Amino acid sequence: MAVIAVLIGAVLWMGGGGGGEQASESTGVEGAEQPGAESNPSEVAQPDLSAEEGRDPDDLLAEGPVDADVVLVMFTDYQCPFCAQWSHETLPTMREYVERGELRIEYRDVNVYGEDSERAARAALSAAKQGEFKAYHEALFPEGEIRSPQELDEDSLVELAGELGLDTEQFREDLHSEEVAATVDANAQQGIELGAFSTPSFIVGGEPMVGAQPTAVFTDAVDKALAEAEG
Repeated sequence: MAVIAVLIGAVLWMGGGGGGEQASESTGVEGAEQPGAESNPSEVAQPDLSAEEGRDPDDLLAEGPVDADVVLVMFTDYQCPFCAQWSHETLPTMREYVERGELRIEYRDVNVYGEDSERAARAALSAAKQGEFKAYHEALFPEGEIRSPQELDEDSLVELAGELGLDTEQFREDLHSEEVAATVDANAQQGIELGAFSTPSFIVGGEPMVGAQPTAVFTDAVDKALAEAEG
């Protein structure tokens, strides 16, 4: 069943829209088209992936009410420049829906770029355990840019936590905890099983999308899902 999910998911993610960042060469997986590429989603059969929504009240990597009408699941990587671009340009608009209680955003780090990405994902969750996921997430994507690999080593990540006022001793302990590692691994596995090798990839209202497409593409998708939810 997992193999089938990977195969189906890969086709869906690669065909569901243009505008993703390619995975690193070390993954050996071809990425999606670059932003601005033409696509015709209407030609692709769009399944209902609502079952991939967590809606877990204990999920620290989520924003918005558990019972929001629409859920946006984002498969991301802290070394992905297009993820940084989307977080800087589109996420603020998505958060307006969150503030109105209409949208829930769930972040899933797939870590296709390797060890530095995985460490950054553990750091973001460690910050979330102290209630500072949003601030730490934004700090890892300063002004819509990614940090260098040197800025993602353990000491730099702990230093960043300190700059944000976190308890750095607790942060470092969480960074190495089995609980944090297990959560990060499970989130990455979800993306892998869906074939979300190209970042950023999304599920919006149960439908797959790929890439840091213009903000209007996401507002249209959320508005459509809200209208359908209202019936």
